Amino acid sequence: MKFFNTLTVATTAFIGNVSAFAPTTEHGIKTSLASSTVKDDLMGLAKEQNNILKYYDPLNLADANFWDEGDAATIGFLRHAEIKHGRVAMAAFVGYCVQSQGIRWPFDMQLDGAKFPASDLSPEAQWDAVDPNAKWQIFFFIGLLEVLGENMCGDLENTPHYMRGGQPGKYPDFEVFPSLYDPFGLFKKMSPELKAKRLNIEVNNGRLAMIGIFGFLAADAVPGAVPFLREYAQPYDGNIMAPFQADFSISTVFGVGS
Repeated sequence: MKFFNTLTVATTAFIGNVSAFAPTTEHGIKTSLASSTVKDDLMGLAKEQNNILKYYDPLNLADANFWDEGDAATIGFLRHAEIKHGRVAMAAFVGYCVQSQGIRWPFDMQLDGAKFPASDLSPEAQWDAVDPNAKWQIFFFIGLLEVLGENMCGDLENTPHYMRGGQPGKYPDFEVFPSLYDPFGLFKKMSPELKAKRLNIEVNNGRLAMIGIFGFLAADAVPGAVPFLREYAQPYDGNIMAPFQADFSISTVFGVGS
């Protein structure tokens, strides 16, 4: 419990983070954005996201005009990217805490009876210990979701693309599966105001999680890099930015012996 209480204090200290990009909501910003007002709307929403920093874009990415698509498409792309990275970071942060506590699924990790990596390994080393085929399954599944999400957002009548006036961060529902966001239909009657508030909370939590997970990784990879986490850091001498470094090869990809 001491570990989790300390984490709570640590992550709360990062609440005043950047607030340049946020999701399109039904409250405080239009779902369909006109290019002449898109940045003004973005600045207004940034105040709702973080009333201390407000609008903060030191690299001027909102004016970068990606692929010559205009401001609305560029900002839509950046918002969508931030929200997705925030969601992944939230899952990574929770996963790191769970793995650090030695919590494992009770069943085997593989059909051949292989168990999940030992609890005495750091979360990064646990990933290195996972079978390459399992890693590829994870990456291919993520890629499949990306492809489906992009293609399903192409219908401008029903599900506008996030770069074409659609809502950044919104993943289309599958026809044969329940909603990924609300599989049990618990939030169907949520008011637009409450929905906007929850979206703002999600984005801020995602920003906080991105800082948090990289804090863990830095503390593990570089001893003393994050003094606050020195007591909890688990030394790791691998390359956190090369997920296949330990076992990557063409033979691994195609399952062919070297």
